Amino acid sequence: MTDTNWTPDLTAFPGPKYLGLSRALREAIRAGELAPGARLPPVRELAWAIGVTPGTVARAYQQATQEGLLAATVGRGTFVAAAAPRLGPTQPLHIDRPRDVAGQVNMRAPTLPEIGQAPAFAAALDRIGRGISVAWHDYPSQTDEAPLRRAICDWLSDRALGPLDAEDVALTLGGQNAISLVLLCCLRGDRPVVLTEDLSYPGFRHAARLARAEVIGIETDREGMVPDALEAACRRHGAQVLCLTAEAQNPTTARLTPARREAIVAIARRYDLQIIDDDCYALSVSVLPSLRALAPERCWHVGSWSKSISPALRFGYIACPRGLGQSGRLTAQHSFFALPRPLTELALDLLESGEARRLRALVQEEQDRRLAAVVAALDGQDLSWQPGVQFLYLRLRPGWQASAFARAAEAEGVFLRPADEFAAPGIRAPNAVRLALAGRAPWPDFTAALDRLARLLQRPPQEAEV
Repeated sequence: MTDTNWTPDLTAFPGPKYLGLSRALREAIRAGELAPGARLPPVRELAWAIGVTPGTVARAYQQATQEGLLAATVGRGTFVAAAAPRLGPTQPLHIDRPRDVAGQVNMRAPTLPEIGQAPAFAAALDRIGRGISVAWHDYPSQTDEAPLRRAICDWLSDRALGPLDAEDVALTLGGQNAISLVLLCCLRGDRPVVLTEDLSYPGFRHAARLARAEVIGIETDREGMVPDALEAACRRHGAQVLCLTAEAQNPTTARLTPARREAIVAIARRYDLQIIDDDCYALSVSVLPSLRALAPERCWHVGSWSKSISPALRFGYIACPRGLGQSGRLTAQHSFFALPRPLTELALDLLESGEARRLRALVQEEQDRRLAAVVAALDGQDLSWQPGVQFLYLRLRPGWQASAFARAAEAEGVFLRPADEFAAPGIRAPNAVRLALAGRAPWPDFTAALDRLARLLQRPPQEAEV
């Protein structure tokens, strides 16, 4: 095993930087420049050396790992793979949560504010603890979840979802698990195709890869997915599933217009596409007809409590298409039987006591306060946002490139996410970054971070050293 300080020149590889880096890796390995067993530089070290974001390097490493060129071992690093493939992890365990350091603010991933979740959970656990019986000794079952499924229908009553009852609901271990379960329900064949927005939640791609599916990105604009581009992809690729976000697109915050919703549903029916609508980031109330309301026979509406109450619970749900709730629950049953009994009882208590709605309202109140602070601090910038949504999308003006801006912000103790981390394979990302609301950051640190970002935006590289 040998270390290498390999630093490729990406100017020979036009296009998205992560694709250029993955091609440079491929060529260096084939040419023998990187020998089997050589340890590659750590992600952050290589990112600084070649002038890209850590996310770009991580994405290139991940792609090369999936091709079998690299092998990653948790705690040891990333290596050029041996000639013979071996079973085992294909990428390092990824936790997008840097350690909290005084003065640093993580705006890469939304974090919820602490508004009393812990005492609320403790009180609920105390209440349900009094009812523990011998039934808790057996495997959980889908039948046991029926009261919670009915309560979730009431929880979703502020959404325009069309006809919905407890038989339409499947409960999951968070939103990501819900997406994976739907793909397991819907995908068929050796090489299925999944369509996503050209910039989209990376979890769609991760779930599709686990299902051995190819991912195709579809053009979007400020109104969401472009119907003509979707229809062209359907004709070309014969896709089975469309993954998108109608209410609060991640990362752009775009909201599908009513006309776009109608057009997308018509195309889905024409080409027999199943639709996954990820509603995990959306507002608590929406008056627009959801995709499930428009296409109740083919839309799987996914939600969770991770962005509204607490991600620690790992509690999610699917409003399945009419008549397919049993299919969703059967897939869940084959995966994990049913939710753990303590989680089921805790979620049901929070719903029936009204605590879930109270906590969601308090989270929303604090997030709205932070959202207003970002909008005020970055006044005059090309910023997209929605009330109630926990991130903003900043299109950078000439003078800054997304990768350089993210590095400069990181040097100032502020962590951002460039648009290229959301790009589907082969998609050239726009010059933009996503700013997540750092709900856990102390308020003085949060406002100081916004001041630093505002100063950076006013002083692009040609005017200030970065």
